[in-house]
Amino acid sequence: MKLSVKKNINVPNTLTALRLVLIIPLLHFLLKQEFVNAGIIILVSAMSDMMDGFLARRLNQVTSLGKILDPIADKLTLIAVVIGINVIYPEVMPFVIVLFTKELLMLAGGAFLLKLKIRPPAARWYGKLSTVLFYTSITTLIMLKAIWGYTNGTLSLTLLAVTTTSMLFSLVMYSLLFGELVRERNRAETEAQEEPAADEAEDID
Repeated sequence: MKLSVKKNINVPNTLTALRLVLIIPLLHFLLKQEFVNAGIIILVSAMSDMMDGFLARRLNQVTSLGKILDPIADKLTLIAVVIGINVIYPEVMPFVIVLFTKELLMLAGGAFLLKLKIRPPAARWYGKLSTVLFYTSITTLIMLKAIWGYTNGTLSLTLLAVTTTSMLFSLVMYSLLFGELVRERNRAETEAQEEPAADEAEDID
């Protein structure tokens, strides 16, 4: 896959790069339990996540680099937040396990597609939905803690249960999509192999 430097330096990819840069201070503030700063960074990260895809399509600046960096930024941000939130809410460990399992499976699926020389698909609505729910849930919990010093185990588990359900749904849908891409590739290879055979049969006749 060839990446043109000039083509890939654009607004959407810059926003994606910003999300990657913000991961370090985000994790720092979460572990230090500086919730206001952490909440601000999460909001900025969430807004840039929504804007980069919109601008990429609106400005016709969808690039191969962006398709690679966007999910990486999503996953690393998500992992950083989960590590931090687990310090504040130890009861969310089951959510952490489900989350990491889902992300590992997604990475394995993407690596499998690349091994077959199939370009992984761009983010679908169900993937974006799970990301929005994730940011909403985490921002709500952090801001409640930061502004009012309020923590509620039932609320945190409810929000994270909804987010986890959305992520599992996203995993199932992406698995079906990945399977369809593999089947399409296999069909294309089969048709390519059958064409020379048909041509040879015509030559014999």
